[in-house]
Amino acid sequence: MTTRRKFITTGALGAAATTLGAPAATAQTPIKWRMQTYAGTALGAEVIKPAVDAFNLIAQGQMEIELFYADQLVPTSELFRALQNGTIDAVQSDDDSMASPTEVTVFGGYFPLALRYSLDVPALFNHYGLDEIWKEEYAKVGVKHISAGSWDPCHFSMKDPVTSLADLQGKRVFTFPTAGRFLAQFGVVPVTLPWEDIEIALQTGELDGVAWSGITEVYTASWAKLAPNFLTNNISGAWIGHFFANMDRWDEVPPHLQELMRVCFEQSHYYRQHWYWAGEARLRVEGAETNLTSIPDGEWATVEAAAQTFWDEIAAESETKAKVVSIFRQYNETMAKAGRPYRNV
Repeated sequence: MTTRRKFITTGALGAAATTLGAPAATAQTPIKWRMQTYAGTALGAEVIKPAVDAFNLIAQGQMEIELFYADQLVPTSELFRALQNGTIDAVQSDDDSMASPTEVTVFGGYFPLALRYSLDVPALFNHYGLDEIWKEEYAKVGVKHISAGSWDPCHFSMKDPVTSLADLQGKRVFTFPTAGRFLAQFGVVPVTLPWEDIEIALQTGELDGVAWSGITEVYTASWAKLAPNFLTNNISGAWIGHFFANMDRWDEVPPHLQELMRVCFEQSHYYRQHWYWAGEARLRVEGAETNLTSIPDGEWATVEAAAQTFWDEIAAESETKAKVVSIFRQYNETMAKAGRPYRNV
């Protein structure tokens, strides 16, 4: 069985290590970078730190990335500005959380009901043109878009059970900006807080729940006991997130280290896919701290219809947004026509 460690040491990365181990390289002054992720410590240590550790190991002193977790250097909402002005060198986040001033920011994180499965994200970026659009949009604002990948789906995890849309009325929920904008029409009150404050806010009643992740992250972040009612209807089947770098700092890095970053970060994307995929199913079945609830399909169809209206509103805002919405629609139509296992309906 090929493990993550075996892949790193014996696969493509191991080959890179041989090249990077040339004696001439060790005499150079190492390049030092600081990266901040939007993820809190518990989650970031699981899904981001291994990729950074692998890069640092294989770079063999030529370059070192120091990883910081959510809000440790700057608040998550200021990540883009800090990256753009060079306060930090690299970021792992979705566009929405870091408040990127681009035409594609609204699609980062969870764009309502645009994705069914985690594989939809790499398919869209690698085969439907989204990677080129993101790279172009971020280049306009001095940021290098390195790569995109998917995380978990987005569900409600609430203090009280939710079995109808009426149960969401007036509930104060921690969620992403775009998701909050969409969910407000159903009476949800979106709340933005620093990551490390969520647990306390659930304890004190400042929050009624979260619509931030799937069930794997609910357990990893220790929210399960505080918001144990997990709604199986999802707002999106996968999260869109990225690795970014300050463009000037990226251009200073030798090509072989740029490629090493791409490979290590791609391994991070891959690890998250199977970690979440396995975790979502296992914890739904075995999770002792959560109770699964559902809104009937007929009632949830109201949300699905509202999502299509929301897409139209976003598409009307600019040519670029219209192009991305068109790609989402084309992709979903193709998946629906392909039938099982791509789509059940």
